Amino acid sequence: MNKGNVIQDLRNELLKRREVKLIIRENKNPGFANALKIITEQFNAKEENIVVKEVKSKFGKDTFLIDAFIYDSVADKERIEPKKKTKGKSGEAQAAVQAAPAGGK
Repeated sequence: MNKGNVIQDLRNELLKRREVKLIIRENKNPGFANALKIITEQFNAKEENIVVKEVKSKFGKDTFLIDAFIYDSVADKERIEPKKKTKGKSGEAQAAVQAAPAGGK
């Protein structure tokens, strides 16, 4: 695993997290899963407390910028991070659609 050069390591007490940015050198895009492993190893943090926000690169370069948050606990992460939306309609929306008569009358 490739260690990254830390550009920014900022502590946000209000949100109970560390906001880190680092640059790594790879031949191909490391992706979110590999970026998560790199941050886990470099900062000695648990995977469930880390959120990788983005992995950026410029065309033709072999350097990647990883932007991530390391939360103090899973509870802090769940409280602050937005919930993922599920595909499809929720149960209430489906019931409303089924109850409405066809033709709009």
